[in-house]
Amino acid sequence: MPDKDQNAQHFLELIRQSRRGKFKIYIGMSAGVGKTFRMLQEAQTLLRNGVDIKIGYIETHGRAETHELLEGLPVIPRRKLFYKGKELEEMDMQAILNLHPEVVVVDELAHTNIEGSKNEKRWQDVMEILDAGINVISAVNIQHIESLNEEVKGITGIDVTERVPDRILQEADEVVNIDLTADELVTRLKEGKIYSRDKIDIALKNFFQSEKILQLRELALKEVAAQVERKIETELPRGAHLRPELFLACISSNYEIATKVIRKTARLATYYHSKWYLLYVQTPKEDGDKIGLAAQRHLINNFKLATELGAEVIRIKQNNIAKGIIEVAEQKKVTTICIGKPHLTLFNVILSTAVFNQLLNKLAASDIDVVILS
Repeated sequence: MPDKDQNAQHFLELIRQSRRGKFKIYIGMSAGVGKTFRMLQEAQTLLRNGVDIKIGYIETHGRAETHELLEGLPVIPRRKLFYKGKELEEMDMQAILNLHPEVVVVDELAHTNIEGSKNEKRWQDVMEILDAGINVISAVNIQHIESLNEEVKGITGIDVTERVPDRILQEADEVVNIDLTADELVTRLKEGKIYSRDKIDIALKNFFQSEKILQLRELALKEVAAQVERKIETELPRGAHLRPELFLACISSNYEIATKVIRKTARLATYYHSKWYLLYVQTPKEDGDKIGLAAQRHLINNFKLATELGAEVIRIKQNNIAKGIIEVAEQKKVTTICIGKPHLTLFNVILSTAVFNQLLNKLAASDIDVVILS
């Protein structure tokens, strides 16, 4: 009977997939590369070819050349609502669902919706629109991808708060990189095609420096290359004899190390197009009432972050951390265990980290790799 239920569920998923809308994402290294411009160009081409296309939400940022491309395109009016005494506008998701166009353009994928909206984030709105069988064209900047948050912060010094889980890019049927050289982007900025004149000098001194642009450009190119590789793997599968990668990220209640381990493991899992788990082994020393409210809150936030990045969270109680890790790794048939680098001197590591010694001894005879993340 369970097999029959499983078969029925699989068939239902196939039906849903066939009804689901197609999803195209334009990705760029920064504002001003031309993502919105390209989306509107494509919309105009589709409209000329008789496609029922509508603009669900677009942000021209006052750029004249972009605004001109809206001419003739049917725009779904935004819904107006009051928040903290101000009248604000949001994309009208319900209107899109009711009108049910063949294709809808939705800009600013990482946008946070106004409090009181059905979904917290615009990417969640897009998932609902796709599930309704409507095709979506959208756009996002590389700095808004969740697992790249630390790298982007290291490059720009800016902590980007509006972020999109990596799995949203994996959901896309097509990911297109809008690429410009650093010189071309800076020229566009100086010509007033990105920001108003009063903001140009500040932008040149901060975000729009050649070194930063080049590093962000590299991130964008790598991300799109990984997505193309994923498509090849999916549509042209290699030999079935290859062992699928399965990652296990192991964290403690140390918030900062845990966050880095989660993001780096998510990147590895994305690169290998593989499933991954997050494991927290709770020792008696880390019982709920012993680690403090702040640590508990950070732990819950890390569980949430891992879930958003596609992990299955496993939480176990075990006196022996190494034993707990091994048991879960064997049970889940994990291929790679990812752990944080201990913040100790080499001498202290040799003397104190029995956990690492036990873990390495137990893994020596197995076919499981260990990655120590800095």
